Amino acid sequence: MKNYIKKYRKQYKLTQEELANILGVTRQTIIAIENDKYNPTLELAMRLAKYLNVPVEELFVLSQK
Repeated sequence: MKNYIKKYRKQYKLTQEELANILGVTRQTIIAIENDKYNPTLELAMRLAKYLNVPVEELFVLSQK
């Protein structure tokens, strides 16, 4: 799954640490999600989308296999 978290995070001028604190996760979690090493839970994906003010389907895109 591809995601655009880094793009939207930078638009809001947020560091990984700031976004992690806002969402109640670790910076390592944000790093792993941005690097496609970890797929977030549905709850976290929806919280990310809500905070970044973008539809979840624009924030996360299912890869073609």
